[in-house]
Amino acid sequence: METILNIDNSILDFIQTYMRTDFLDKVFPYITKLGSGGFIWIVIALVLLFNKKFRKDGIVLSMSLIMCVIIGNMTLKPLIARIRPCDVNSAINLLIKRPTDFSFPSGHTLSSVASTVVIFHMNRKLGIGALILTVLIAFSRLYLYVHYPSDILGGIILGLFIGALAIRLGKIQLHKSTLIPSDK
Repeated sequence: METILNIDNSILDFIQTYMRTDFLDKVFPYITKLGSGGFIWIVIALVLLFNKKFRKDGIVLSMSLIMCVIIGNMTLKPLIARIRPCDVNSAINLLIKRPTDFSFPSGHTLSSVASTVVIFHMNRKLGIGALILTVLIAFSRLYLYVHYPSDILGGIILGLFIGALAIRLGKIQLHKSTLIPSDK
């Protein structure tokens, strides 16, 4: 565990020392806001839900976001209770409000990756755009010094799993709903 923490700190120190710029100091707080509470992904899910042609995709995306909250935020974060890097090293000037929850896994990354998996499955071109946004959101969490790289990696792995699971559950449900005739 100490080796992982040393690698995490080395990466964060590198970002803070060699990548910080006035421009990125202004851009990354806005990018990270897109991922706060899954905001951008919830908006996309709502757009899909209100479009009859894409309603099933909206349901799958919504399922993935619900699973992210339950598994990531409500279960793993309090269970693992990892302190954020900004709480360990308070010498770094934060560009955003200090988060009050635990660090592992990164919820921003988790919801972004799970959503990207669903969107990519739905439409490859939109999926590429979602992937670019996901990379920016995940990196913003490192740049803003509120997550360790291993928190991001955990969010990626879990997000891939949850996105794939939501797609699978959506297919099972879709399959059931087309095979079972309605009572009417």
